[in-house]
Amino acid sequence: MNIDPTQPWGVAIDYAGRAVVSENGHTLSVRVYDNSLGNTVQRDPVTGQYPAVYVTAEVTEKGTGDAVLRGSGLVIVDAKDGAPAVPDQTAAQRAVTAALADFESRRAAYAALCATWAPPAPAPAP
Repeated sequence: MNIDPTQPWGVAIDYAGRAVVSENGHTLSVRVYDNSLGNTVQRDPVTGQYPAVYVTAEVTEKGTGDAVLRGSGLVIVDAKDGAPAVPDQTAAQRAVTAALADFESRRAAYAALCATWAPPAPAPAP
């Protein structure tokens, strides 16, 4: 996913804070959201602070037999000094980097598991 410097979060997101790219059997989903309950960002009545913004990324690859391998990444952009969180153009890129690292870790673990359970090679014929 290319970072777009013309977008506040570095990626073009829809009205619900989502972006999806599908290419060569891989799907990358990015979501930008906060934990506020309303349409407008308001201060937390207990802490007096604005909510943090969460940027998540998920990389998926579909295999045979409905198998899907996933990797997830999360970046938290905190609100500071009593002001709402400011868009961070590198947050989506950092979340995608974390998702790709998680994906590779899971792929390696899955490959090791498959190697453990692989049937032994047949003995050569005499």
